[in-house]
Amino acid sequence: MARLRNRHLRDDHAQAHPLPHWLPPQSRRRTSGTADGPGRGIEWDLPAGSLNTRAGHTLPRMTTAAPYLDTLEAEAIAILREVGAEFQRPALMFSGGKDSIVLVRLAEKAFRPGPFPFPLLHVDTGHNFDETMVFRDALVQRLGERLVVGLVEDDIQAGRATELAGGDMIPSRNRAQIPTLLRAVQEHRFDCLIGGARRDEEKARAKERIFSIRDDFGRWDPRRQRPELWDLYNTRIRPGEHMRAFPLSNWTELDVWQYIERERIEIPSLYYSHEREVVMREGKVIPTGRFIPPLKGDKPERRRVRFRTIGDMTCSAAVESEAGTIHDIIAEIAAATTSERGGRIDDAGSETAMEDRKREGYF
Repeated sequence: MARLRNRHLRDDHAQAHPLPHWLPPQSRRRTSGTADGPGRGIEWDLPAGSLNTRAGHTLPRMTTAAPYLDTLEAEAIAILREVGAEFQRPALMFSGGKDSIVLVRLAEKAFRPGPFPFPLLHVDTGHNFDETMVFRDALVQRLGERLVVGLVEDDIQAGRATELAGGDMIPSRNRAQIPTLLRAVQEHRFDCLIGGARRDEEKARAKERIFSIRDDFGRWDPRRQRPELWDLYNTRIRPGEHMRAFPLSNWTELDVWQYIERERIEIPSLYYSHEREVVMREGKVIPTGRFIPPLKGDKPERRRVRFRTIGDMTCSAAVESEAGTIHDIIAEIAAATTSERGGRIDDAGSETAMEDRKREGYF
């Protein structure tokens, strides 16, 4: 039976106080009152060098008034440690995008100085940006962790996956990733995959639980998802099933960028404004390249753009931007009126494109 942990205590005013379960009991101390009244509060002392120590600044005491990013960070670290404690063969899905890069930083905070209790898993479509692949290899070398790569090309050659193309469509291997991912789960017997999906990205992902169960065919059924009241997680799975865990579920795009700025996390250059040859198709700024064949009527031109979200070259549209620093990106996102996933070409097929893929085993 999976262990269920309650990470929240409630005071007399029914306010939730996040208590990281990895802190030793002797570091927790009850107080006799709060600024709002006589109810009991919770605070704890943290040793120097703890996860709340950064850039030479130590927070010797964390209270319920902790900064919002600290609360999100503590929740994500607790989820990663829950995965490490409850599953025998987990893996962290790594794409080279900002969300998976943040997950790697959180894993470092959760498990260093020891090794990660899971490898990194990359489903390689063969249509990646060169910048993403260079960044991935450099990061893995710095981490010294194991990287498992599943090649979509292998499944296409074996007839297990099909590249969607034809007419005016951009050749896409997005759906073709599903057989490769499920084959990796089967071959390596992964029982939990950690992903960087967030609920604010897309309505299908808003349905996800933090621990989201997949059946023995790798399929997602929203009706089978388990309640997670007060951060109680049921991690029990049957033979053949596996779990998907999403530590960033409660983060927003803006939270991710503010965390990247605070932690000074290195990211691929694609996220910053740069000059690139693009074409305009149906109002989207499409990067030209060897995987995107030219169409009749295309008028390639060079513009200053950046990528708000990074997937394959064939599914990631750019946005015109002059944001050359993370501070500029944060200001740009704060004023944005369109969704981050609005730049994903593969989501434009139908309103249920993401949910349809998830039901088949997609991330």
